[in-house]
Parts: sequence; structure tokens; C-alpha cells
Amino acid sequence: MSKDAKVADDTLFDIDILNDSAEPSNSTQPHIIANNRDAEARVIPPHTFPEETIDLDNDDNIENDIYDNPFQDEESTTWDTNRFETNNYQPQLYPTGQRNGFFANSFNKVKNIFVFNTKPSDSGSYEMNRYNAVTNNELDGRYADSRNRFNIKILFNRYILRKNVGASDDGTPREIYLNDRTANHAFNYGDNHISTTKYNIATFLPKFLFQEFSKYANLFFLCTAAIQQVPHVSPTNRYTTVGTLMVVLIVSAFKESIEDIKRANSDKELNNSKTEIYSEENGDFIERRWIDIRAGDVIRVKSEEAIPADLIVISSSEPEGLCYIETANLDGETNLKIKQARPETAEMMDSRKLNNFKGKVISEQPNSSLYTYEGTLEFNNRKIPLSPEQMILRGATLRNTSWMFGLVIFTGHETKLMRNATATPIKRTAVERVINLQIVALFGVLIVLVLISSLGNAIISSTQEKHLSYLYVKGVNKVGLFFKDFLTFWILFSNLVPISLFVTVELIKYYQAFMIGSDLDLYHEESDTPTVVRTSSLVEELGQIEYIFSDKTGTLTKNVMEFKSCSIAGRCYIETIPEDKKASMEDGIEVGFRSFDELKTKVNDLSDDESQVIDSFLTLLSICHTVIPEFQSDGSIKYQAASPDEGALVEGGASLGYKFIIRKPSSVTILLEEHNEQKEYQLLNVCEFNSTRKRMSAIFRLPNGEIKLFCKGADTVILERLESDNNPYVEATMRHLEDYASDGLRTLCLATRTIPEKEYQEWSTIYEEASTTLDNRAEKLDEAANMIEKDLFLIGATAIEDKLQDGVPETIHTLQEAGIKIWVLTGDKQETAINIGMSCRLLTEDMNLLIINEETKEETRKNMRDKIMALKEHKLSQHEMNTLALVIDGKSLSYALESDLEDYLLALGKICKAVVCCRVSPLQKALVVKMVKRKTSSLLLAIGDGANDVSMIQAAHVGVGISGMEGMQAARSADIAVGQFRFLKKLLLVHGSWSYQRISVAILYSFYKNTALYMTQFWFVFANAFSGQSIMESWTMSYYNVFFTVFPPFVIGVFDQFVSSRLLERYPQLYKLGQQGKFFSVRIFWGWIVNGFYHSAVVYIGTMLFYRYGMALNMHGEVADHWSWGIAVYTSSILIVLGKAALVTNQWTKFTLFAIPGSFIFWMIFFPIYASVFPYANISREYFGVVKHTYGSGTFWLTLIVLPVFALMRDFVWKYYRRMYEPESYHLVQEMQKFNISDNRPHVQHFQNEIRKVRQVQRMKKQRGFAFSQSEEGGQDKIIRMYDTTQKRGVYGELHDANPFSNNNAENISNESFNMVNDGNIPTDPFGDTNELSNDPDLIENPFANDADIR
Repeated sequence: MSKDAKVADDTLFDIDILNDSAEPSNSTQPHIIANNRDAEARVIPPHTFPEETIDLDNDDNIENDIYDNPFQDEESTTWDTNRFETNNYQPQLYPTGQRNGFFANSFNKVKNIFVFNTKPSDSGSYEMNRYNAVTNNELDGRYADSRNRFNIKILFNRYILRKNVGASDDGTPREIYLNDRTANHAFNYGDNHISTTKYNIATFLPKFLFQEFSKYANLFFLCTAAIQQVPHVSPTNRYTTVGTLMVVLIVSAFKESIEDIKRANSDKELNNSKTEIYSEENGDFIERRWIDIRAGDVIRVKSEEAIPADLIVISSSEPEGLCYIETANLDGETNLKIKQARPETAEMMDSRKLNNFKGKVISEQPNSSLYTYEGTLEFNNRKIPLSPEQMILRGATLRNTSWMFGLVIFTGHETKLMRNATATPIKRTAVERVINLQIVALFGVLIVLVLISSLGNAIISSTQEKHLSYLYVKGVNKVGLFFKDFLTFWILFSNLVPISLFVTVELIKYYQAFMIGSDLDLYHEESDTPTVVRTSSLVEELGQIEYIFSDKTGTLTKNVMEFKSCSIAGRCYIETIPEDKKASMEDGIEVGFRSFDELKTKVNDLSDDESQVIDSFLTLLSICHTVIPEFQSDGSIKYQAASPDEGALVEGGASLGYKFIIRKPSSVTILLEEHNEQKEYQLLNVCEFNSTRKRMSAIFRLPNGEIKLFCKGADTVILERLESDNNPYVEATMRHLEDYASDGLRTLCLATRTIPEKEYQEWSTIYEEASTTLDNRAEKLDEAANMIEKDLFLIGATAIEDKLQDGVPETIHTLQEAGIKIWVLTGDKQETAINIGMSCRLLTEDMNLLIINEETKEETRKNMRDKIMALKEHKLSQHEMNTLALVIDGKSLSYALESDLEDYLLALGKICKAVVCCRVSPLQKALVVKMVKRKTSSLLLAIGDGANDVSMIQAAHVGVGISGMEGMQAARSADIAVGQFRFLKKLLLVHGSWSYQRISVAILYSFYKNTALYMTQFWFVFANAFSGQSIMESWTMSYYNVFFTVFPPFVIGVFDQFVSSRLLERYPQLYKLGQQGKFFSVRIFWGWIVNGFYHSAVVYIGTMLFYRYGMALNMHGEVADHWSWGIAVYTSSILIVLGKAALVTNQWTKFTLFAIPGSFIFWMIFFPIYASVFPYANISREYFGVVKHTYGSGTFWLTLIVLPVFALMRDFVWKYYRRMYEPESYHLVQEMQKFNISDNRPHVQHFQNEIRKVRQVQRMKKQRGFAFSQSEEGGQDKIIRMYDTTQKRGVYGELHDANPFSNNNAENISNESFNMVNDGNIPTDPFGDTNELSNDPDLIENPFANDADIR
């Protein structure tokens, strides 16, 4: 294996041919990796993570050149199949420094490129490596290394440009020296640049040529151009084809270059983003570019900044080196993740201390696993283990943390984010694939025509030899003559395939992409984001999409939570009361809304019976959470929340006058703004949230000494824990919950309970035992929580709006009306996904949800099979199928994607109108798309805004990236970048439909016009004894596609509109025309070809009848010669094909007038000038004297009147018949557009909304979900007890641990970062903080004193 190979283009997963003889042993003994730098060995756990085996289908173009021994070392000649056995495996140490000579090194490098075994692998299956373990064996890099051995980019950089191409990836751990670029440079670690381009200097030519010559038409003309170079074979000029082909290739190359330069510029913008890198020379951080980051550097990242590389956390501004990161860009999860530095490095607050930060990291090799990491930090003569808890990945964003120092481990394409990205694929459209196949069929027709003509010449030469003595055919080898004639007729009929077709289509697509980008309706003004088409070759695919795969977070939603409404004591409150929604009594229950102002009035009116309940409700909002308050310089408070839901609840409480201001290790303080009164609550215990409990509880000692439990959670779990006798608000609250759920809001129930002192003391003992046990601690904590969470009193419910992107519900509804099935793939929980599905109208109230949420493969199989059998038995109608929606979670999906179950999944997905996949990983997103792509012939579109969506976007036929809150990675990797999801509606329904119809007509017309002219050559062979004589002069034939018929297909392809944009959006059902292939199909294609044959026959026979008896006389009785007749054929054909263009044009503009009548006028002016001048330049000498004879002949002008009318009469009659007696849907809409007929359908929208409301309420009674997004990792109780926000930040902006026994806190005390308590006022409870502020009258009287320093 080459030690210099670098993984340049990382893939989502690696595909390896299984080789049983080379599999590692199943030995459970650990592997030992040795390193000669420190002569020490460390133990690596065996590869125990599961791997799955898949079979590749024919569509997966993965080339693998691995043979029996792809990893044989240069020095070894045998392959030890047991080399991974622990007893046998002796790791190879680094070279001891001995170096070969220059020639030996050069020879070895060349040998390493070209030496490989030729014996193919006999394995029939493939292995998917998920990189869930440290890549400490050679199997993990097998495919990548074998691919890179023949990677043109790597070979070109290494041997031509002499560039450094990266570090060795031979399975041994990599060494990274801290703050030592010189030492790290020896390992050739890659830089931090990323590239999403298709090409580079080394790969452009081979990739481009492969792409172009995969189009059979270009391959066909390359063969034709080669044949033309054979002497005495071509009946035309030998350079006409090769010259035109070169023009086609140059134009295509220019278009590809322009698009790839745009990608490169986008990459350059990202690579040049600013960051701060520690400089030993300056002793501080200096501002540099992302691309300047190298492995081993220490960088500083500030709050809200993106992480530029994979980092190990050294220290941060938070206690004990904590930092919060958002990984929505990586895995779609909106909850903040908590990372923590090792205690040995967490005290490095001062950048000056980093000068002494020397040592090294023994790290795993780069891999694609987002959730695993193993390494060892060697620092201060200590070995410190590193885990995923210290690893922050590129693509994440630092939140709620002022700053953090990070040690760079992986950079650029070696980062885990880029390892999960695939190289930008070269996509081909469905229309191109159909064209390719039809060109093969046309080639078959061409061969038949050539064989007929060649055999005819051979027969004529044999049977009429005595009459052809002037040709000296006697004695000529008939077999040789046949093959020579074969080549001659090949060239003569080669224009049956239009050589200008692809360059015309490329230009059309480029201008269509330009117009999409120029559409102001697709411009997002708030973010100044226009729509950008990065791959213009796919524009017609936009008109044929049948499936949309969408991310949720950042794509459908804004990931912004807003406290919308609340139900307290059976009354509903909202900030702004909707029209006709004021509170009123209905069946003894208050329905409708009251205002928040009324709520504030009631809570302050102590005589009101509901005042105490409202106070408990707002108190719960403000204290029962894990939020950290931080005062800003302007006096405002920023709430640092691990989940957006919690932040919204706390902000909701603050907006209603209960402001959370201080958190200490054992208490929280709120400010009642109405009375300017602070209340401090002693925090006793926190029972944390998880997906099983579906609730969170906190136990506080109130200022009056009472112990109270506050609980919030899903209605299903809260209801079953309520006290059965005294809960007067249950019925009203449930009614409000139904209303909230019908509006797609995220709901929580809130309840309280007063706990007697004795009961609490007994329970506290049980809870402490559970929290310290080593046996099933999580289960015992849940059991303890259940003991105290009983006999609750329901006080109300909250409604949070997960704000949707603008126009999402309308867009989804319209796209579904257009016949597009939408699958939402999200990392969120099932309840959250269903709620969002309801709010965005993906799921409707009358839908039946088919839920698959199983734990095992067999249960998943049984669930899917039972559902399919039940649906078959009921024989559902199409209307009933539109009421089905499939909801499947990530675990069940992983089973369903296996080869023996994926057919069940697809069958259910195709039956259902909508599909929601919950808790899916980035890999599963891509696999779902690939599965549907492989199993169906439908065209797929994937849309997302995060890096976790990139693989899904690239796997689909069309990938759309949103330039959203989660970064630009998806937009950079997509074929089309938009600013909002709602732009899909016009992008698909209008521009997609236009592009598909325009491209279809332009392609069909291009084939037709060539057939109509050049098939006259075939009819002529029957009159010229199959001699291969051409009717027309060769250069004039070439000008046919270059000048005189090039504009009609271009103008039709760019400017034609078969229906206006307004009506296309008004009637989304018109989009089904593209899905059904109404404008382009095999049948339609051959209909145009047959029509071209018909028109060519009309022209040939008609002109023969006009000219056969010499009736085209000149002024002195001179009869027309062959070339005069040829011009009549040529001109008649031009007029007919331009007339056909006029018949198929839907909209006449100035460009249409220029293209159709203008082209004919141009020919009529061009010909006399060309034929009068160029023959004297020894070009087209056949035209001497032809102009006067042609234009001076009445027969010529009569031909131009009669033949076009006769030829096009059939087309006109057929068009009339279709529109009058068998109209398509768009024909009717065209009439409405032309005659401005209004749509007078009854306006029943209000009625439909009311019906929907009733159905939704009924449905919610059967099944209600909840949405409560909070971290399930645990440890929240421990984390919040680290904070004391009354302390001032240190000189470096750090906030030390509030633990009184920590070293950090002792240092903080010594530095007088906060006021000490004097001996006379030591509180009775030394570990409590009830009286801690008593010695600071400023803080008591003014809680916002020095608010810039208080957190």
C-alpha cells in the first residue's frame, strides 16, 4: 500500500470487496499498536462494532480495482491471511531513517502506480464500513487506497506538480504535535481547504471528455469525423464534421467551466473565512484564514462562530471547561450538545500559557463516524485519554459560550463532516438517457439505410456493368466496393443525428438557469439570497419530479420557538386575540382566548380565585428548567438553553413578569417585575427528562419553607399521575390541548404538588441511593422519580410554535396537488415530527397514520407485512390512499432498508400520500433516497440546508440546498440553491414545467429538422444508381444546422411559454404532464422522426416532379443543372421546417419573429451573396452561375409555395383534431388564457377550513402527541449546579466552577471575584446560599448592579 496516498474525495461510506481470506480474526484480544517515536505500545480495543453487508445495484457506479493483494507492502512478496491475529500480528514500525537513493525512490514510485494483480476477486458481496471504531487496521481504508492509486488528481499532483498529497493512512494511529508545525509537516497532513467542485486542472479533461462521449451522438460524430479522413471515401468536405464537433465540445467545456468556477468561488469564500490561530512568535492569537489552519494548531472560537476544523476542547469560558455546541448542521438535531475539556487542560485560560502547551496527541485516523473518537494526549509527562466528549466537529456552531480554545486534530477533507460528504457527482437527466437510447435506435436505422444503399450500388455495379463502362467498374472487387460504399453512405446519412443538438440544448439550459436566477419571485430579500442554479444541465428534471425528500429543521422550520399561548385554570391566554376568537362559554367550558394583559391583571389581584394558580404556573415556567441566565452589556438577559423549547418557556415566563435572573448551585432567583420583588427558591432535586419518562420535574423549597414539586411533560404521562379527586381543570385543559394540537403547536402539561417534609426526607434517601448505585442507575432514578411524581394538581398547559418557514404549508399542499409525494426525513422524535407534519399540512386531519416503531427486525417485518396485507384486503380507492401517511422511526428504518425488507418499505411508501421518517441519521437519509431511486423509475428531488443533508442531496436526481441558518454546506453541494422552501413551488410548477416542455420541443424539433432535410439524400440514391452523389453542396449542408435552423429551437427552448406562470401556479395539476411524459417519450420521439421522413419524401418527390422534365428554364432556354435543383430542395426544406416551428410555438415574441421568419429571410439573402463570391475563393465552386438560374426561375418560386403548404397541411389538420376532439388539460387552460376566461368555481375555502377543524379535533381525541425537545444525555442536574451567575467573570471572561471545594473557585475567591461573607453572618447551612447576598445591599436593592459583570 502506498504510504503517500491521500483520501482526496471522501465518500459517505466505503465499499470493499469482501475477501474471507483477508478478514481479521474474530479474536477478542486487543490489538497492540507500536510506535517507534516513544517505543511504547498502547492497547486498542478490537473492532467490535457491527457492520452491515449490502448488494450494489446496477445504478451504483462504484469502480473497485481491488484484487487479491491490494495492500502488499513494497518490500513483501507474500500475503499473510492471519496477519491480524493478535499472536501473529507484529506491527510495522516507522522507518528508522534509512533512505534509498534518488533512482531507487523514483523506480519504486513508478512501480507502485502500475503494479497490481490481474486476478479478479471471486467475492460476490460488498461490505459497508461505518467507521464506528478506531481505524486501526488496513481494512478500513481498502477502497479509498485502491481508488486513490488510480486517482488522476492525486497522481497529477504528486508526480507532475510535485505537490504534497497528504499523510499516510496505513491504519496506524497518527501523531499530532502540539503547537509544532515543523514536526507535523513531516507527516504531510492535509491543509484545511475544502473543495466541492466537479473538476480541477488535472481531472477536467478526462472527466469532461468522458461525460461528453458518454453521449452517443458525440461518439457517433467522432467516428464519422474519423471516417471522413479516409481518402476517396467522403462525398463531402473532410473537415465539416470534425470542425462542428470541436465547436460543440468547446461550447460545452466553456459552460462546464463557468459553472465549476462558481463552485470554486463559493469554496474560496468559505476557505477564506476568518479565525484566530495561536502564534508562538506573537504569544497570542492572530487573525488568519480557515485555509491556514493546520493539524496541531490551537485556535480560539468565539460564541456563535462556526467550528472550522475537528477540534479537541482545551478550555473554555464556562466552568470546568464546558461548552455548548449546536450540531444541526451535522445531524439535524436542534438540542445543544455539551462538550467538556479534560481537567488537566481546563485551567488554560491565559493565552500566554499556551507557549508551554507542548506534547503530542496519538489520534485515530480520519474516519466518517460522527459519534466516536479515541485518542491520547501526552502532556506534562502524563497520558490523558480523549473521547468524543472532548471532540467538536467541523460544521458545528459554538453557542452559549463566550470562547473556547481548541486543538486542531483533523482538517479539510479529513474532517468527519467532509468524510460524510461524497464527491460532487456528474448527473445525467432522464431526457438525456432517453435521447441516448433513441440515438442508438437511430443508428440502427442509419445502418439499415447504409446497407440498402451499399447493396444497391453493389447490385447495380454487377448487373449494369456493361452500361457503366465509363466508370471502369469492371474487375473491381465487389466486397471492397461494398465496404467503401458503406463508409461513403455512413458520412452521407450521418446528419440524421443532429450534431448541433447538444450544444443547442446546453445553451438553452444555461439561459433557462440564468432566467431562474433572475426571477425576483425566487429572491429572498431578508437574507439577500437569490436562487442559484449550479448545475444547469438538470433544469428540465425540475418539471418531472415525483418524490421530494425534505429535511425538517431549517428547511421546513426556522428552528425558532415562540411562546404562543397558555391554558391556566381552564382559561386560554394569548398575546393577540384572533378575530372571532374571544372567550365565551360552550357546554360549561370556556373556549376562545383572553389576552396576556388580562392574565397579568388577574395574577396581581390577590382577591381573584385564580391568582394563586396563575402564580404557580408562571413560577413553574421561570424555575423548572436547566437554563442559565447571562446578563448582557445593555442590561438585557440572554437565556442559555440546551433546547429551544426550554428557552421559549423561560422567555414566555419573563414576558409575563416572572423573570429568571440568577442561578446558583442550590437555588434560583426570579424577579417579579410588577412589584420589583425578588424571590429565591432552594433547588433540592431535579428528575431529568428522557424519552421514556416524557417529563421533567424539579423539587424546590419555597421562600415560606414549603416543599413543592413542579412537573412539566406530555399530556399522556401527566394525566395518569393526577390526583383523582381534586383536579377541576382537566376537561377544559384537554379541550385547549386539542385546539393547540389542531394548529400544530407543541404542547406541554404543567402540574404541581406540595410534598410533606417527612415524605420528602424519606424519598430523598431513596433518591440518593439510586443516584449513587452502580447497578442500573438510570432505571432506579426513574423508579425513584415515579414515587414522588404522583397525586399531581394540573394547573394548565403551554403551546409553543416551532415557527415554520414562510409559505411552507401552502407550498406542501400545492406540491401534493401536483402529484408529488413528499417524504420528510428528520432527526427529531416521532411526536415532534408528527406535530410539524400537521402544522405544515403534510399530514392532514383526515389522514390515517401507519406507524412503524419496532425494536427488532422481525417485529418490523411483521408490522409492515400486516399493514400491506390489510391494505390489499380492503382494496382502497385512490381517494382512500390519499388519506394514508407512513411514520417510521430510525431504528425500524435501519431494518426496513435491508435488502429483504426494503420492498415492503417502498410498497408502503408508494401507497401513502406522505411519509415521515424520524430519528434518521445522515447515512439513512442518503440510503432512503438511493433505495427509492434504485427501485423506481421516478425522478427524485432532495432538499435540505445542513451538512447532514449533503449526501441525500447528492444522491437524488436533483439536489436543492437552502442557504439557511445551518450554514452553506448544503447550498454549496447542491445542484440548485434557494433561499426558502416556499420557492420550490414556482421553481417546480413554473420553471420546471416550462423547462421540461421547452427542452422537449427543442430536442424533438432538432431531430425532426435534420431528418426532414437529410433524408432527401436517401430518396435520391434510388435515382442516382446508389452512387453516393449528394443533392446539395457539402458546406451548404453544414450551414443548415449552424445558421438557418439554429435559432428556432433555441428561441422555443428559451422563451416559449405553453401556459403562463399564473395559471401554472393556479392549476398545479398541470405539473402531472411532466410526470406522465406528455411532451417527451419514445412514442412522441418516433412520431417526430416519421414526420421528418414524410416531409423529406414530400420535398424530394415534389421537386423531382417540378424539375424532372427541365421545366426550370433560364432566360436563354438553359435547363436547370443539378445544383439548382439542390437549392430548390434545400430552400423548400428550410421553409417547411420553419413552418413546423411556427406550428409548435405557443407564444410569439420579437425573438420568435427573428428566429422563424428571420431565418428564412437570412437564407434568401445569404445564398446569392455566398454563391456569387465564395466560388472565386475556391470554396463551393459548384455554385458558379447557379444564382441567376435559381432566382430567375418561376418553377423555383412555385415550388416554395406549393410544397410547404402540402407538407404542413397534415400537421395543421392533426393539431386541429387534437385540440377540438382529444384535448389535453393544458389545451383547455391555454384557451382560458387566450380568451381570459375566469375560473368561477365556488369559494368554499372557509367551509373546508371548518370541516378540517372538526376532523382535527376528533382525530386529536384519538391520538395526541407532544413535543418537548430536551437533551437526553443526562447530567443536566450536575451541570446547572456548577453555575453561580452572581459571580463576576474573570480577567479572561471565564466563569469558574461554583463548587466551593474546587481549585478554580479557591483561586476565584483569592482574587476577590465576588464578595466574601464575614464571620458574623455565616448562614446556618454552610452549603446553602439562601443568605449569600445579605452582605451586599447593592445587590439586594438593585439586582442589576454591575450587570455587565453578573451572569
